Amino acid sequence: MLEVRQLGLDGVLEIVPKRHGDARGYFIETWNAEAFAEAGIDLRFVQDNHSYSAAAGVVRGLHYQLPPRAQDKLLRVIRGRILDVAVDIRRSSKTFGKWVALEISAERGNQILVPKGFAHGFVTLVPDTEVLYKVTDTYSPAHDRSIRFDDPDIGIDWPSPAGAFELSAKDLKAPALATAEVFA
Repeated sequence: MLEVRQLGLDGVLEIVPKRHGDARGYFIETWNAEAFAEAGIDLRFVQDNHSYSAAAGVVRGLHYQLPPRAQDKLLRVIRGRILDVAVDIRRSSKTFGKWVALEISAERGNQILVPKGFAHGFVTLVPDTEVLYKVTDTYSPAHDRSIRFDDPDIGIDWPSPAGAFELSAKDLKAPALATAEVFA
């Protein structure tokens, strides 16, 4: 059984799988194609990714792949806590440039589904955070793109638990949404 909640932008969903627990711990079925399809989420995942961040304040994103190699992403945290962000990058969308954020934690066991047409990123809220995510297409360097996490035209309210952000060289050079190659 899944709890599925719309997050305010078309197709961006919070998913909370049922947790079965007792004195020994718990069990969660994090992906079941049949159960997800019954909830209206019928995707074929082809790659799993694992991200580890040693410090709080690590920003990863905003990332996406262009068609025909665009990716849907189903993301969860297995250790720690993040603020996850999805930005609508479909120029023809009435919500182009709008964003939603969701706190995801290992403790809560919630997940976020970020569909094609959205840039995705997160910031770690605590040290030693591990994130797992499934994608519907493999990584393609030729289609890989990013947008500045702090683009003032988007205006994401990023918390900075460490007082400063840590970013990759790639993310530091990312263009603003206004000049980025995005979805039509």
